[in-house]
Amino acid sequence: HANCVAPGKRPFHTIMPGFLTRDGQPQMSFGVMGANMQPQGHVQTLVRMLQHRQQPQAACDAPRWRVQRGRTVDIEHTMPADTVAELQARGHLVEWDAAKGMDFGAGQFVWKLQDGYVAASDPRRDGQAVGF
Repeated sequence: HANCVAPGKRPFHTIMPGFLTRDGQPQMSFGVMGANMQPQGHVQTLVRMLQHRQQPQAACDAPRWRVQRGRTVDIEHTMPADTVAELQARGHLVEWDAAKGMDFGAGQFVWKLQDGYVAASDPRRDGQAVGF
């Protein structure tokens, strides 16, 4: 079995924690769990925080999409209609998520501020983000 314990063997998993630095100093530890959604969730939330200046919780709460094979894009049920229309206009095959976000990963983020920390926890799953 892929996950059997044996000497010198590494367990099979998709754990993919993230760590962000700024000028060589720790800025944020984060992670989005959820198989092939992990790298896509990391990119989506980081772009929202770093490019669009969203707070970590807002970036965590925002609707997500998942690129599948070919032109298929799965989208969460909370995705704005104009975004869906634009994806379709560009030739993507859009599939709505019927599981209410359960297949779009779940993340936790702890961002270091000058005078403390701010944490965010994804509403898609039970959890919390804590730093001390």
